[in-house]
Amino acid sequence: MSNRLFQTVINQMQDAINRVIGVVDSKDIVMACSELNKVGSFREIASVNLMGSQDVFIVDGYVYKMFGVHNHLEYAVFVEGIDETAIRYAKILAVTLSNIKQYYDEKYDRNNFVKNIILDNILPGEIYIKAKELDFKTNLKRVAFLIRTVGDKDISSFDLIQKLFPDKRKDFVFNISETDIVLIKEIHDDIKSSDLRKLARSIIDSLLGELSIKTTIGIGTSVNNIKDLARSFKEAKVSLDVAEVFDMGHSVISYDNLGIVRLIYQLPVTLCETFLNEVFKEEPIGALDRETLFTIHKFFENNLNVSETSRKLFVHRNTLVYRLEKIKKLTGLDLREFDDAILFKMALMVRKYLLSKSSES
Repeated sequence: MSNRLFQTVINQMQDAINRVIGVVDSKDIVMACSELNKVGSFREIASVNLMGSQDVFIVDGYVYKMFGVHNHLEYAVFVEGIDETAIRYAKILAVTLSNIKQYYDEKYDRNNFVKNIILDNILPGEIYIKAKELDFKTNLKRVAFLIRTVGDKDISSFDLIQKLFPDKRKDFVFNISETDIVLIKEIHDDIKSSDLRKLARSIIDSLLGELSIKTTIGIGTSVNNIKDLARSFKEAKVSLDVAEVFDMGHSVISYDNLGIVRLIYQLPVTLCETFLNEVFKEEPIGALDRETLFTIHKFFENNLNVSETSRKLFVHRNTLVYRLEKIKKLTGLDLREFDDAILFKMALMVRKYLLSKSSES
């Protein structure tokens, strides 16, 4: 497509410039030229000069000026002559072609189109119009992965993920921040959530094994329509945010496996505060010391089993029973009773959510 785009501009400019003009790529091939018989010919200049530091250079009676899109010097324009006028023409052509190429890529690039959808940068009514322009199938099953790198940004992680998913008509990879990479993956109808988690773990293993980069991945729910991609992306982001707030300790987090923490995360702060005040009428949950909270967590980890918990805590069974009685006296909740234990567990999660909110502010 670049060839036709450049040739159109060259055709429009040749009468005004009245010299031989054209474009050569980084493989020394003439992509477009005012003399059509030169298109496709080889010029041994690009491999030397496009990789060097010269911005404008002269070879065999022609001025060459490098240009590219997004700071990648992929092409050079050439203008017949070695005088100041030829240099000026070359500079004007390079700016013109670079801007036109960038505009074209942004308008007709599928990757950019998908990125605009998930970031809500395109109106819903324009999605289907744009999809038709790009010959983009709107009713395929797709899912969003949000890949978050831990530590310093490393551009090689983006390059590796692109190599893992090279089919640019089916899978779309792009950055949305220094640490976050989005993968929009086309999937079959029979793909299960467990299959998506396996795929996510393989991505994590590849990044860790090849680049020593630790990552976590959030997975949204699969969608069958292009307009719902934004929802799948938001779900993937919520998955990572929820996992961070509640210290879930998993490297792969699926939105459909978040359980009750997803509900808590979406509750208004005022409602959460009211809930804690109602559960702990006499003593606030913050009044419980670290040892008591540790005992409670261990008791939950061992499914409310007194004997197993006392063994894991290396304390006598009666000591644990005493601690549980103390908790009952302080809070009015008997953790040996299932309903009270559920209420207390929810209160702990709500408190953790409120603490995360207060740290943000």
